[in-house]
Amino acid sequence: MSGGAVIMMIIAITIVWGGLAAAIVMLRRHPDEPEPPGVETAPPDGGMRR
Repeated sequence: MSGGAVIMMIIAITIVWGGLAAAIVMLRRHPDEPEPPGVETAPPDGGMRR
């Protein structure tokens, strides 16, 4: 591989793994709160199919 290809590969790997790490950190700081039991969410269209 050429030097440019290696640099592009390193940049791509950094972006992918950096995004994964950022997502994990965000979810650790602000976890999704579970819904209380018995609460159901309706789809955006109100549950009506056309």
